[in-house]
Amino acid sequence: MMDKRATLQARLEAAVGKAHVLTAAADCAPYLTDWRGRFHGRALAIVRPGSTAEVAAVVRACAESGTPLVPQGGNTGHCGGATPDASGEAVLLLLTRLGRVRAVDAQNGTMTVEAGMTLAAVQEAATAAGLYFPLSLAAEGSCTIGGNIATNAGGTAVLRFGNTRELVLGLEVVLADGRVWDGLRGLRKDNTGYDLKQLFIGAEGTLVWSPRRC
Repeated sequence: MMDKRATLQARLEAAVGKAHVLTAAADCAPYLTDWRGRFHGRALAIVRPGSTAEVAAVVRACAESGTPLVPQGGNTGHCGGATPDASGEAVLLLLTRLGRVRAVDAQNGTMTVEAGMTLAAVQEAATAAGLYFPLSLAAEGSCTIGGNIATNAGGTAVLRFGNTRELVLGLEVVLADGRVWDGLRGLRKDNTGYDLKQLFIGAEGTLVWSPRRC
């Protein structure tokens, strides 16, 4: 068991850098309790990838070693889905380093952002480009766009603009075995086959993914 853990930790450190694999109790503690203090867990490590490739490498390492993986964004959920269980066997995948705007297409009214951006930062990026991103909710300064998509958040303007799924045109997805599916699209009418992005929207963290286009 110790050899397996040591091998996994070495792969995680190789994937994201030693500084971004947290194992000390004091470093891990802030991420192991939900914000209401109702759910508490333990983790083998907290891993902070900074790119899609790093997310894929972490997911692949965990899949091949049979290690449970729990994704976490802003940790503002109410149901404990971002908190690992008490076994201490899981790796917590913290996505907050994925906080970049990849592209803004003002003419098309779209932008491509990474999963760890806070909702407020996404709104600000849209405003700076002369656009408006209508999703808004109380935790927007802390919650991440990845979590909003994972939970198909509604927010205060849901009756006018719909749930988050109505605001998403495409996704880039890290699958559970570490493969990457490129579904980033800026088309409003796309009738080419299955609308696979909808499989991941509202998945509540049961499917692992990375950046997305809004």
